[in-house]
Amino acid sequence: MLSYNNSLSLLKILKMSKNITPYKDSQLGKKEQVEQMFDTISSDYDGLNRVISFGIDKSWKKKVLKMVASKKPANILDIATGTGDMAILLAQTTAQKIVGLDISAGMLDVGRKKIEAKNLSSKIEMVHADSENIPFGDNSFDAITVGYGIRNFETLEKGLAEIYRVLKPGGTLVILETSNPTKTPYKQFYTFYTKNILPLIGRMFSKDQSAYGYLSESANGFPYGEALNNILRKIGFIDVADQPQTFGVATIYSASKK
Repeated sequence: MLSYNNSLSLLKILKMSKNITPYKDSQLGKKEQVEQMFDTISSDYDGLNRVISFGIDKSWKKKVLKMVASKKPANILDIATGTGDMAILLAQTTAQKIVGLDISAGMLDVGRKKIEAKNLSSKIEMVHADSENIPFGDNSFDAITVGYGIRNFETLEKGLAEIYRVLKPGGTLVILETSNPTKTPYKQFYTFYTKNILPLIGRMFSKDQSAYGYLSESANGFPYGEALNNILRKIGFIDVADQPQTFGVATIYSASKK
């Protein structure tokens, strides 16, 4: 059980995460801003993401694949699927059906073209929907994955509660999300890179000048490690664990439902 002080810290973190938005002067809510941002950068996203992560994210996603595949799920929901990279990778599992869900129609359009090119349209369905209002019934999926998506939720706990709702009892949740290194010199390098280099690359190559500044800011202001573990436990998840990747610049979280 969380202590009073830990609960206050958690509320502060959640409020800060919700207040970090792509467009500072916009009157739209975070959810609508995120949708607009990803629609704008959808055509650049895959290539730019590889440059920014130096391609290391591929190895992290393969670890997610291995964790999910070991559970032999019949169906999988990939939330914040974007252009479908994770959903396509998950086609290597025993799952007969994979649903990729995202709030950005632009990202989904790019993903559908990739899926068609790999002849996976009969196995992977792309759904335009809000991750905080998932259009599926209770206990629908054997496994759920989220890659770099939960920090874009307008209300983190609501989104996680929705994931919990549609996950089957005994099912598996695997989250891949950015995090902050805590050890020197990785911490200092990562802070410099995300605050200075990442937004610069985004401004040079992206149609949206604000997008990669937001992605950097949201990554630095989002709960990670035990802080996120505690939020997952608060929602009701069990067997919660985290595995930091590459000096802590990303973390893979796993959990289950009783």
